[in-house]
Amino acid sequence: MIETARLILRPWREEDVEPFLRHTNTPTVMRWLGGVRSEAEQRESIGRIMRWQAERGFTFWALERKADGAMLGFCGIKIADTPGSPIEGLHEIGWRLRADAWGQGYAKEAAIAALDFAFGTIGAERVVAITFPPNQPSWGLMERLGMTRRPELDYDDERFPTLNPTIVYDIRPGELKR
Repeated sequence: MIETARLILRPWREEDVEPFLRHTNTPTVMRWLGGVRSEAEQRESIGRIMRWQAERGFTFWALERKADGAMLGFCGIKIADTPGSPIEGLHEIGWRLRADAWGQGYAKEAAIAALDFAFGTIGAERVVAITFPPNQPSWGLMERLGMTRRPELDYDDERFPTLNPTIVYDIRPGELKR
């Protein structure tokens, strides 16, 4: 478990699944993530996230607001796993927050904590992040964190043909902006 001033990044619990699906599997939140998915697809994805925690000791953790215990979404670190991509096997940071939590600094606060974990606890030498060109809020956060755009690593992801190319940012220890 990782605590920040306002947030807790922690392993998932079964009771997190329903509020996560209700608040994040929406057209607004899923706009740049391939669109709303079936409950079965989302539960499979959450199952994978839970397995990563058990197998690796890190994952895209459940993101809880301390003030009221609300499930805000997720943020954390995984191993990039898009087959054949130039970032496959690297540490990757990701986040997905419910729309009513946007614009309050939660994503940056959680991402800083996740990057501190990546560099300090698991000794990552580099962490990547991905998004799509029109998703300015996402790549804007990457830049505010001190991440650098790496166009030489961009790739097409067959799962998202209408959103490609997938664009890549990275960060190394010492580059994080708080």
